[in-house]
Amino acid sequence: MGEARGAARAGAAAAGLVLGAGACYCVYRLTGSRRAGAAAGTEGAASSGSAPGGGWLPQVSGLSSLAWRGPSSLRSDTDLPKSPSNLDANHLQKLIHLLESTDDPLIQEQALVTLSNSAAFSVNQDIIRNLDGLSVIGKMLSNSIPKVKEKALNTLNNLSMNVKNQEEIKVYILQVCKEIELSPLNSDLQLAELRLLTNMSVTNDYHHMMTDAIPCLLHLLSEGNERTQIQVLKVLVNLSANPAMTRHLFSVQAPSLLSLFDNCINKDILLRALTFAANLNENMKNEEGIIIQDQYSEDSIFSLLCGHSTQYAKKLVCLLHHHDTEVKEQVAKTITQLRGDTKTRYSGKLQ
Repeated sequence: MGEARGAARAGAAAAGLVLGAGACYCVYRLTGSRRAGAAAGTEGAASSGSAPGGGWLPQVSGLSSLAWRGPSSLRSDTDLPKSPSNLDANHLQKLIHLLESTDDPLIQEQALVTLSNSAAFSVNQDIIRNLDGLSVIGKMLSNSIPKVKEKALNTLNNLSMNVKNQEEIKVYILQVCKEIELSPLNSDLQLAELRLLTNMSVTNDYHHMMTDAIPCLLHLLSEGNERTQIQVLKVLVNLSANPAMTRHLFSVQAPSLLSLFDNCINKDILLRALTFAANLNENMKNEEGIIIQDQYSEDSIFSLLCGHSTQYAKKLVCLLHHHDTEVKEQVAKTITQLRGDTKTRYSGKLQ
């Protein structure tokens, strides 16, 4: 019994040290960087760097640190790793075991924060997968505590920057798509769910699993705040880049979509909305066969962007006077694209 207690206390102490490292790194992240999110280039993509300041580190979410609240006897600075890059497989295994065995939401949160920070380094992404950590973290998506679910999503978000990890994380896509609709509008939980879909939609491999979520995404684009709109558009841009998703996107009703094409709209939102529309128009131009206009409703995305209405074209002309050069260039490109020879691609006259 004495040996068992000693072993348990030693394991908890080791976990406490690792958790402490995660808290220290959270403070570093909050004070050392003002920007986090998808890397430059393809929406949601990142490079394969593994050192601070590389492609992986910017994926770490800005999470507030939690104090280690275990017994005072478990708090120690001895051999404390100063960075998640110094966590080895043994540390990560203890964290995963702790996450799997505890019901304390505070400990669950801190363990997930530390795993999330460690997953900013590519070598740790493979280690966590090989330790069966993805399934343990994935179970936290069913946790009843929103903050725990949010931290689990942030962890999976960082881990999803690895192609092999995506092959396992894909089993949670349908669950996340359903949860997005149920989560409080504009909440951190909903944003974390959208971020995971962004990363999982960088390639075309899992787009078909997100088809049923498209109406919800368009609803959030209409009702959400700017942070939510930007994150939704990141997903929609990724989906629209896949020709196989064009008809699914065209058929969705989105009567308020055209309101985004306005000079007063946030530039980040406007540019993504223009890219979304341009992708769909390009896909239509390359579509084999004829797209029948009558098969789409009046408020469908197809009717708004490609139908008889001239409202979209008028908005594009107004945007040519936008103060931002990048916006004007994208608008000019879109207008040129629309004036291309697409007459044989659908029934109905071009306006």
